[in-house]
Amino acid sequence: MSATQATDVIQDMQATSIDLSVVVPAYNEEERLGPTLDAIVGYLREHEGRFGEWEVVVVDDGSTDGTRDIVAAVTARDRRVQLLTSPRNRGKGHALRLGVLASYGRRVLITDADLAAPIEELEALEKALADGHPAAIGSRSAPGATIERHQSHLRELLGRAGNLLIRGIAVPGIRDTQCGFKLFDGDRAREAFTGSRLSGWGIDVEILQHFRRSGWPVTEVPVRWAHQSGSKVRPLDYLRVLAELAGLKIRSVRPADLLAVAVFLLMSVGLYSGRWADPGHRYLPDSLQDQNQWEWFFAVTADNVAHLRNPLFTTLQGFPDGVNLMANTVMLGLTVPLTPVTLFLGPAVTLALVMTLGLAATAFGWYRLIVKRVVRHRGAAFTGAALAAFAPPMVSHANAHPNFTVLFMIPLLIERALRLCSGTRVVRDGVVLGLMAAYQVFLGEEPLLLASLGMALFAAAYGVVRRDVAKKAWQPLLKGLAIGAAVCLPLVALPLYWQFFGPQSYKSVLHGDNAGNSPLALLSFAERSLVAGNEVTANALSLNPTEQNAFYGWPLVALAFAITVRLWDRPLVKALAFTALAAAFLSLGPRFRIPLSQTTLPGPWALLADKPLFESVIEGRVAMICAPALGMLLAVAIERLLRTPNIANQFIGLTAVAAALIPILPAPLKTVERAEVPAFIADGTWKSYVGKDETLVPIPLPDSGNAEALHWQTATGLKFSVPGGYFNGPYGSDRIGIYTAQPRYTSSMLRDVSFTGVAPTIGKNWRAQARVDFAYWKAGALVLAPQPYQDQLRQAVDALVGRPGKWVGGVWVWDLHG
Repeated sequence: MSATQATDVIQDMQATSIDLSVVVPAYNEEERLGPTLDAIVGYLREHEGRFGEWEVVVVDDGSTDGTRDIVAAVTARDRRVQLLTSPRNRGKGHALRLGVLASYGRRVLITDADLAAPIEELEALEKALADGHPAAIGSRSAPGATIERHQSHLRELLGRAGNLLIRGIAVPGIRDTQCGFKLFDGDRAREAFTGSRLSGWGIDVEILQHFRRSGWPVTEVPVRWAHQSGSKVRPLDYLRVLAELAGLKIRSVRPADLLAVAVFLLMSVGLYSGRWADPGHRYLPDSLQDQNQWEWFFAVTADNVAHLRNPLFTTLQGFPDGVNLMANTVMLGLTVPLTPVTLFLGPAVTLALVMTLGLAATAFGWYRLIVKRVVRHRGAAFTGAALAAFAPPMVSHANAHPNFTVLFMIPLLIERALRLCSGTRVVRDGVVLGLMAAYQVFLGEEPLLLASLGMALFAAAYGVVRRDVAKKAWQPLLKGLAIGAAVCLPLVALPLYWQFFGPQSYKSVLHGDNAGNSPLALLSFAERSLVAGNEVTANALSLNPTEQNAFYGWPLVALAFAITVRLWDRPLVKALAFTALAAAFLSLGPRFRIPLSQTTLPGPWALLADKPLFESVIEGRVAMICAPALGMLLAVAIERLLRTPNIANQFIGLTAVAAALIPILPAPLKTVERAEVPAFIADGTWKSYVGKDETLVPIPLPDSGNAEALHWQTATGLKFSVPGGYFNGPYGSDRIGIYTAQPRYTSSMLRDVSFTGVAPTIGKNWRAQARVDFAYWKAGALVLAPQPYQDQLRQAVDALVGRPGKWVGGVWVWDLHG
């Protein structure tokens, strides 16, 4: 061994024998650093029996005063005090990183040059590490802390506000992130600082985040603290910390994640490409009348907000009884904050934005959940998320139901519930879960109910196959759910009371005796599947084009079965397979017919069909739960395939995946030229026929089968009210929910004529009833636009009113004023 090598070995042995390293960052500290170093060195000399071998590392961060000379003088007296220098000032974070990485101690104390927390407080921090904590923070805010000398009131107030922001956003649960007196396990500190990137004040938070992510518990220890004059930390520096952390978050985003966002957005834009060609004049025909309805929802909410009216109610439809907006899927969580967009760009553009961006955001939400909880491979996660968000049922609902496609909160809710199971921050996670659930209520209650059902199915299956995990998780999970409920319920109590007991509330919605899926629907292909789409089959097996709730295709079902069999040893696979199978089975409804036979069997949905909340669910929609479950199964299988060294197996497996997914790739949604708003409405001629407190009555009255009058309203800025409409409202003494206003004799007769072309004989009884109904509606004018059976409708209205209508601005008009 050479002399040089021997020297190195001796130095390494000396370095590894150091018990405590004290790191002091300094910038222009010639006035305060001398007493600080004297206090530190004196204390450590007196307590060498307690703290063992020690070193002090002072990092001069490019000072322009005599800071280095001060350190040199102390080093001359005790060589255990070392000086590191930086050629220029680069910030506290850079200085700390240099000092910690140059340290050798089994424990590392970092302290500011002003020694605002006395060195004697090291004893309390050292005890915390001896108790098993890898990090102990000297805290000015923990119970038992003593502040001997305060800052100015304004400075202290701004500092607390800044620290509160940091705690809430970056390091929840830690009261005092910025106190410069911290003791760490040496090896873990060096690992954390090696991976750090910030050079400013945000380094403290970055290091604490590293400890949290690594599962290393951090404890706060109350200390004595005194404000020192000449402090370099200003209250506004807390905002700089937040800016640094935001920049760090942005820089840490992986290119693969950005690519996933871009592709999801392209997929969503492609799906709605026909609408985006001209949002104001293109219509999704497969939405039936729902596009008119949803644009009206956005418009009426914006109108209520702009005029400071109750956003939960309106009489613009269903006059004079009105519409309980909370009892309809108005999505107040989006329609309210997007009011400015609706007012400036119009509801057609707002709806197109929500459906396009919301679908892409939902896909990315599933992607992040799968990356965090299921697989690490980004490509596998992307494929699974794409299936979860763009599966055939989702594409079907993308025509008309943003509440079933804008589901970005659902993956976040699942992730937060999974965090509860770990039991680490139950209170915080429970509060966040409650806030998320409250927001989802204002996005869609039925999707939240279905998501809860899916999570319950998964939890039950996973609990059976991993009883050890369930045993540890059930208590913190239930506690967190209780906290979440306690947070959520007060926030939604008044809106839900209005929904279930307010004006125009109802008990349940009639959607047929059996709206479940046929077993064949689960194996067949949807109308808008690009390669294998079959409009005739899909329509025969579904309620309508917006309710094709299954249609995963037999190749994907076969692949899912193969994945389950091949990876049956994995508990996650078992739980996901059970969730998908159980959801598919429930979606068959209260009874179902065995294909190719006349045999009818009771379905499991019969157990839930008459239960509160479930009674209004279209049971076929339960099959939508299968989409994320199948997506996660697919992600697990793809990651397993990509890790397989056998190229032949990879090729066969990925070919099977492609064969299952290609047939169900979504085609762009169909669009047509939108019906023009009649000139009578568009140019404002209607104003001379309808008084301030009167309504305009379309013939027939608008309902779920013909809601074009809602488009007339939005085109005029909701300047007139209409009786009838397309919304959920009560019917009869039992207040059963129907998809329009409660019918009257005249409205029912006109609706029958519009469907059959046959009008009854209009005599004085019909005319008398019509006068009663017109008075109830406060009708100013009746308006008949061109449509099938318009001649029969015009003759019937002529007879009811007692005089012929006039052709004005492209419509027939009956002025009821004379």
